[in-house]
Amino acid sequence: MRLPDSLRVLRLRDFRLLFIGHTVSVFGDRMLNLALAFAVLEVGGSAAEVGLVLACRVLPLVGTVLVGGVIADRGSRRAVMVAADLARVASQGAMAVLLLAGDAEVWMLAALAGLTGAAGGFFQPAATGLLPQVVPPEQLQPANGLKASAASASEIAGPLAGGVLVAAAGAGWAIAIDAATFGFSAVCLALLRVPGRPQAERAGFLTDLREGWTAFTARTWVWTFVVYFSIANIFWGAWTALGPVVADRDLGGATAWGTVLAALGLGALAGSLLSTRIRPRRPLVHVAFMEGLFSIQLAFLAAVSFVPVLAVGAFISGAGMTLGMTVWESTLQRRIPDESLSRVMSYEWFGSLAFYPLGLAIWGPVAAAIGISAALWLAFALFLASIAAILAVPDIRRLAAPDQQLV
Repeated sequence: MRLPDSLRVLRLRDFRLLFIGHTVSVFGDRMLNLALAFAVLEVGGSAAEVGLVLACRVLPLVGTVLVGGVIADRGSRRAVMVAADLARVASQGAMAVLLLAGDAEVWMLAALAGLTGAAGGFFQPAATGLLPQVVPPEQLQPANGLKASAASASEIAGPLAGGVLVAAAGAGWAIAIDAATFGFSAVCLALLRVPGRPQAERAGFLTDLREGWTAFTARTWVWTFVVYFSIANIFWGAWTALGPVVADRDLGGATAWGTVLAALGLGALAGSLLSTRIRPRRPLVHVAFMEGLFSIQLAFLAAVSFVPVLAVGAFISGAGMTLGMTVWESTLQRRIPDESLSRVMSYEWFGSLAFYPLGLAIWGPVAAAIGISAALWLAFALFLASIAAILAVPDIRRLAAPDQQLV
């Protein structure tokens, strides 16, 4: 049977392995996003401590991602990813054991979440750089779209499964499954047959880091959008930190919050299916407008306490997220040379997430001072203002649809 153009990339054995491992691992991660927040609440943590533990997961990622980018460009990206997955098996497994034994404390959850985040800092730049090694350039956007579709399906199933598991058996079981999914991903990666890359004469680590910085800053459209991501993620921290608290207080707990997150995933799935086909003429303008759709869920959470309505807002938000991010990632992969791609992506990850831990940490205290609803409205307004600012940058508006030319 002849596959549609958007699915032909699945004929590639190595992409199929990458795709399957990614899908299973993301399923576990989407359970973790819910389970970790409710694990903190299970052991007696406050709303502020939920935000702090989530921040402790992100902050080490920010601290290691630049090192991870250099290492990925210097050697085997696959080996870096396998090692990172195995490290996360260990950290998440230890967290699950502590929770199931009833011995966990907030500081322990924060420390182990930090180890998981640090491993992610090595994994992510290598993952973005690995895809163009196993997929030809003309199939990168369909490949990214399919990965986003799989992640979106996990975004639906993961929170639902996590919400049911947390409600029925506790957060420890959901986190144990997350640990197992990292092990599965490591096996899939180990089976890849990745072609070798030409290796330039190896310079010192700091030289490689500086060269990555030069490649990053030489493209105004890259670094200005990353500045935007960094600022916008402060405001999105209000959703991550305050959403579980609203659910626990007003919506009925973990199961209700899992339903809202699943609707976010359903929207992301719809958006990712569309993203395998779209070819926007002005890709970064497209990304900015999709960010506007993504931000809308903050307004829904601020305005209503009715799960079906929140689910509608989450659906719209999820669709905007993947319709934007698949275009953004494909644009980077097609315009950044392979020899510096992981380093540029490491700066992208570093910049995008640099202030996200601050966003996770501040919204609990802000909500305590002005109220949760007011804090969410404030985050939404500032998010929209940051989108308007990025659209004012000429290079963002002018960048044409990506082609084979590297610029």
